[in-house]
Amino acid sequence: MGLGLSVLIAIKATAWMLLYLFFGRFGFTVLAIPLLYASLISWLVSIASHPSIDLPMLLGKNPDGTFPILSTIMFSPYLYFARAFSMVRRFFSGEEPYSQICEGLYVGGWPASPRLLPPGNPAIIDCTSEFPRIKEFKGHSYLCVPTWDTRAPQPGQIESAVKWACRKRARNQPVYVHCAYVSKLKRPLDPCSIGLTGRSGHGRSVAVMCALLVALGVVENWKAAEKYIRERRPCIKMNSLHYKALEEWSSSRLSSPKRNEELDVNSVSQSNSSGNTKASMVENKID
Repeated sequence: MGLGLSVLIAIKATAWMLLYLFFGRFGFTVLAIPLLYASLISWLVSIASHPSIDLPMLLGKNPDGTFPILSTIMFSPYLYFARAFSMVRRFFSGEEPYSQICEGLYVGGWPASPRLLPPGNPAIIDCTSEFPRIKEFKGHSYLCVPTWDTRAPQPGQIESAVKWACRKRARNQPVYVHCAYVSKLKRPLDPCSIGLTGRSGHGRSVAVMCALLVALGVVENWKAAEKYIRERRPCIKMNSLHYKALEEWSSSRLSSPKRNEELDVNSVSQSNSSGNTKASMVENKID
């Protein structure tokens, strides 16, 4: 699966600790206390983001995408590092902010400003636990699915996001699914080969988009959805955790979209033949 978030943050925590010990050795212990604090917070994030624990709520992100002041202060070494890394990476990669997967569906990186959003006042599905919702987006429909980088949303979270997005699409509203970074490099560099599987943000949002394409009947299954997205976004790279979550989500679904449509037609036919006209037809499961 490559180096996951917990390993990367553990390396960073060790580096902060070594710097603290280095400065302390020369009598700068008090001045080096911020380094010690950054190390301890990084170790805490490393533990909480391990797949066996997977506790993104540790960061305190609210359902509306905001962070409590206390969480922002307490986890500032991690939160601001993640945001700074995102901006630097985007600057050097020359990445585009989003890609259109099909009509009304977009996938992309964290929108740090309104100009980075797709057109049409899209509903936003935020798959990050470390990035805030920008205050300019208060007028947009918003769903937070907090997930650690390199980790996958839980099957139940995927299903909730899919149902929410399907309702938006039923009203012809575009849907934008984002995580941290979804790159479209303008130079001949293969970021998928850097060995940090999922670190480039090609996992969390793509996993949700795969499920959404299946629910909307665009493709038959999540594997076909991955191929469909890859044709439009060649550098996506989900890891084993994303595959496992999608497989569990797929297995837990009662029926496929096409089967739901058949059930709806049969229900309507039976209702008409028995003379029992109803005010509303049976809805698809995805609604």
